[in-house]
Amino acid sequence: MDTLQVIRDFLSEQYGIPVEKIAPETALDQLGIDSLMFIELLFEFDSKFGIPAPEKDIGDIKTIGELVALVDKIRAERK
Repeated sequence: MDTLQVIRDFLSEQYGIPVEKIAPETALDQLGIDSLMFIELLFEFDSKFGIPAPEKDIGDIKTIGELVALVDKIRAERK
């Protein structure tokens, strides 16, 4: 399962954000992602990938690509 696609599906279905606007270089604040939406997205990763919400490094995330990289790193470490 592709992390970027999970993000696109979730944000599109839950918040009506057009999929074509959700790209790796897109800033989270540009999409209107607030802290509550971000937390809900982290729970979606737990649901889809079985990984807990990361406790560190999440404050540094500014773009979709950075979020994808962090989730993919956690997924790789858990294999």
